Amino acid sequence: MIELKGIKKNFGENLVLKGIDATFLPGKMNMIIGSSGSGKTVLMKCIVGLMQPDHGKVLYNGQDFVKLKYADKRKLRQELGMLFQYSALFDSITVEENVAFPMRLFTERSEKEIMDRVNFCLDKVNLENVNKLYPDEISGGMKKRVGIARAISLNPKYLFCDEPNSGLDPITSTVIDRLIKDITVEFGTTTIINTHDLNSVLEHGENIIFLHKGLKEWQGSADQIRDTNNDSLNEFIYASEMMREARDRNLKR
Repeated sequence: MIELKGIKKNFGENLVLKGIDATFLPGKMNMIIGSSGSGKTVLMKCIVGLMQPDHGKVLYNGQDFVKLKYADKRKLRQELGMLFQYSALFDSITVEENVAFPMRLFTERSEKEIMDRVNFCLDKVNLENVNKLYPDEISGGMKKRVGIARAISLNPKYLFCDEPNSGLDPITSTVIDRLIKDITVEFGTTTIINTHDLNSVLEHGENIIFLHKGLKEWQGSADQIRDTNNDSLNEFIYASEMMREARDRNLKR
């Protein structure tokens, strides 16, 4: 379980996170939602250690990640998988080398063990015969799947996904959502997703945290979200649905 207690982060005089308390449920699809500038990405970076919060605790099963020594942080990071918004693949190396990268960095596995795991992970995301291709030789949706394969290469307990559907068409977005859901269920992964995609939220959100202007204003499930009386959340849902309908109309033209 991941718990946040009083997380604050400021950049100069701009207080981006204003004291976030939240719990992310183990083995579930946890989602962080909110409009642009609400603090979603900054919060995720604080959770995974890419940013240091100015105040508060990030607890992994009771361990405060913020206060861990370097060696202990490195050990914990081996339990974290990260899918970045734009996949963040290395363009100069092949697909299989991208997936192998975390294992070469964090483990002492043999080359055979690494390649066996690479092929296992690529199979899990339904990619075949792409091992020797470079990122610029595959589609955007395939890049996302390679990013997922890399993120699960160390068999992480925690999987973090930053806007996994960004830049994808609705069909490909659905494929990515299902892959992340299947991985969460099959491996009992604690999955945390930053997203603007209301379809993803309503379809897969088991534990949803809504941020507004640096504050957590609501937490609940997809079944509860439409019955909320939180004005800011209702406004976010309405705007998201309007954007979705406009996108669908454009696709039909």
